Amino acid sequence: MSDSRQPLAERMRPQTLDEVIGQSHLLGEGELLRRIVKNGEPVSLILWGPPGTGKTTLARIIAREVKAEFIELSAVTSGKKDVEQVIEHARQNWNLGLRTILFVDEIHRFNKAQQDAFLPHVESGLITLIGATTENPSFEVITPLLSRSRVLVLQRLTKDEIISVLKRALKVLKKSKQVSPKALDYLAELSDGDARVALGNLELALSFNEKVTPEVVKAAAQKRLPGYDKKGDSHYDVISAFIKSLRGSDATAATYYLARMIDAGEDPEVCCSANGDFCVGKISGWRVMVR
Repeated sequence: MSDSRQPLAERMRPQTLDEVIGQSHLLGEGELLRRIVKNGEPVSLILWGPPGTGKTTLARIIAREVKAEFIELSAVTSGKKDVEQVIEHARQNWNLGLRTILFVDEIHRFNKAQQDAFLPHVESGLITLIGATTENPSFEVITPLLSRSRVLVLQRLTKDEIISVLKRALKVLKKSKQVSPKALDYLAELSDGDARVALGNLELALSFNEKVTPEVVKAAAQKRLPGYDKKGDSHYDVISAFIKSLRGSDATAATYYLARMIDAGEDPEVCCSANGDFCVGKISGWRVMVR
């Protein structure tokens, strides 16, 4: 596939640790991931963080830097047969003196039995497992696998870091003069720390007009749904923040989190705590009941 047909986010994927923007708590001088790469000895990792923070990118860079073969599976589309094929290939690599890094995207989608299948091969060193997840691994990844891995938390990129990502892309595209500073700022604001979203919006905005202004960005980006889910971390984080705002008598914060739940399509009647101390009733009618 030609580069021009690849999404901008894929074309701009960093190839070395020095090209990665953000995650300084892991990549700074003397920090864990920097040391792993410098030592040339990969370890099994669980990368936990929001979308667009570099989980796949870091896994690929680690494999490249330690000269290991990189095999990628998605837990959404892969099954037992796919895992067995990877293990057999890893055995062939082992006999040739080659390392194998298996990257499992959305590892939380694998059930307990599927995750169990990795254990003997991680234990023996046949494979180095790097799993990526947007969900809390304490709840979604089996304990024996967690005990054999290091859990690393990736953070959303800051606004300044997103702007740096966008500026680098524009420099590569030789279109730095086509995007106004205000448009860059707006793109970064809309991304919510997700580099992939920011680059996708930039690419679309550039296709709309030779001069990208905030108005062009608004037309390209449309409305981004707030981070929220029915059963995952975002769901409980927002509800918890809403409850704490009520307890702290912070009307502004409580209204914000309530509006965020409504905007994301939360059930109009949802109990916000296990003991029923705080409940949101008839959210769609803006009537809040607190007991």
